Amino acid sequence: MAGQKTIVDNRKARHDYELMDRYEAGLELKGTEIKSIRAGKVQLKDSYISIRDNQAYIKGMHISPYEFGNRFNHDETRDRRLLLHKKEIRKLDQASRLKGFTIVPVRLYISKGLAKLEIAEARGKNLHDKREASKERDAKREIQKALKNQY
Repeated sequence: MAGQKTIVDNRKARHDYELMDRYEAGLELKGTEIKSIRAGKVQLKDSYISIRDNQAYIKGMHISPYEFGNRFNHDETRDRRLLLHKKEIRKLDQASRLKGFTIVPVRLYISKGLAKLEIAEARGKNLHDKREASKERDAKREIQKALKNQY
């Protein structure tokens, strides 16, 4: 996408969940956190979104301390507030209350100088669904390889 620099992609979420509706959320960050994000020192692997008091928070996102931050550095795994519209938060809250649904971060990127988080409503995949997706990927790869060798 034009004007966007992807910092980190949560491939584990794509593997473990079937992603439904997606949303773009801003992040409420401290001074040294954005510098670490721009340096690419961030992990979304085990993070998730929770909603409390009509606010959305990301939990478990690890942002490494900034090298030159000295005493002004941040706590690496603190809960960070997501900046969303009230209507979006209500919709996400209703989805998360449904059985089998959760809200997961998919991608962290910089857009027009601001850190943005792409989040999605997700339903957990069963083991056979993961195997089926893997078979489809392998079949597509084989088709592409055959087409490439044909020319």
